[in-house]
Amino acid sequence: MPGFGNHFATEAVPGALPVGQNSPQRVPFGLYAELISGTAFTAPRHENRRTWMYRLRPTASHGAFVPYGRKTLLRSGPFDEVPPPPNRLRWDPLPLPAAPTDFVDGLITYGGNGDVGAGVGLAIHLYAANRSMEGRVFFSADGELLIVPQEGRLRLETELGVLEVEPQQIALMPRGLRFRVQLPEGRATGYVCENYGALFRLPELGPIGSNGLANPRDFETPAAWFEDRDAACEVIQKFQGRLWTTSLPHSPLDVVAWHGNLAPCRYDLRRFNTLNTVSFDHPDPSIFTVLTAPSESPGVANCDFVIFPPRWMVAEHSFRPPWFHRNVMNEFMGLIHGAYDAKAGGFLPGGASLHNQMSGHGPDRASYDKAINAELAPHKIDHTLAFMFESRSVIRPTRWALETELLQSDYDACWGDFEKARLQP
Repeated sequence: MPGFGNHFATEAVPGALPVGQNSPQRVPFGLYAELISGTAFTAPRHENRRTWMYRLRPTASHGAFVPYGRKTLLRSGPFDEVPPPPNRLRWDPLPLPAAPTDFVDGLITYGGNGDVGAGVGLAIHLYAANRSMEGRVFFSADGELLIVPQEGRLRLETELGVLEVEPQQIALMPRGLRFRVQLPEGRATGYVCENYGALFRLPELGPIGSNGLANPRDFETPAAWFEDRDAACEVIQKFQGRLWTTSLPHSPLDVVAWHGNLAPCRYDLRRFNTLNTVSFDHPDPSIFTVLTAPSESPGVANCDFVIFPPRWMVAEHSFRPPWFHRNVMNEFMGLIHGAYDAKAGGFLPGGASLHNQMSGHGPDRASYDKAINAELAPHKIDHTLAFMFESRSVIRPTRWALETELLQSDYDACWGDFEKARLQP
């Protein structure tokens, strides 16, 4: 069912959805009515997100959660393990683990900002997994999860249905929704943005008009699907920055029917309607925004999700790659496949870079020389897909991110050999 933020109604068993009431005295088939709210009850109607679920058992039926026993590199705001350096940072791709590792145990936090307790900010994780989640499910009570696969397909089995997600697609998982990650290809790597703040939504189009960028109809939600399985299941939740666990004698993925506008969704980035200049100069990257999570300051995002997809470059008399720049915003970049047009080397698929506020950055020397000497005929940038998590607040790296061998110690050198401009003809 396509759409983003629309109201959906779906049932895996005909007749399971109540008619006329959300919580009648007797729900069909003896199912339990349960509401999951992604916003405050009194949020404005156009922002209110919630879904009614009709399930085999209520989620209230569980024992106490206890701290998760395994070591983890998952972290949350406030990010104060180490002082954040002003340096530009870049990392090599995260390798697959040697030991069997599923999605939860394969999550590693690179940085973030804000305070999970205050509901402000974000965390940026990468994952590398070589085993499907078996006998357990996961959810974050801290924020919604924007999952960006880089290598390997994911099968996301959730309370509200199943999503198959491959590289060049994304999945958005609501806060609190339980899900399991299966690996159809036996291995997978990618990126996750955990958004503590206002929910992701489509950006306003303003002067662009009514069409362009990501179209609401291309966001797909799953049909109702459920497990009626009486077998032990571990439930892992992320709560206030830490992992907690409890066990159930059955699968919690037992929602037979649901209706509402809070649901997991999938979007294919290849459907993004890219806009660009047809005259001169290089437009701001905001025209590549897929989703935005706003802050209380209009026009300043808690997080923007921006992509740099295949596109035509036709600008005349212009420097076509990103120019040298310093921003008040903070940029974490990843590369799904191909090469990024502002870097000739070092920025690899599965890798990452971080440019915090007012740190000068831009093309490396090889990319700069190529751009200023290029014949400016129409040219298509193809076979590439980079993205950016951009935030109003400094993205503070974790201790692991600053100490790992994946951190490129020579990153500054890519800007080290620019010659002084000559004022004499």
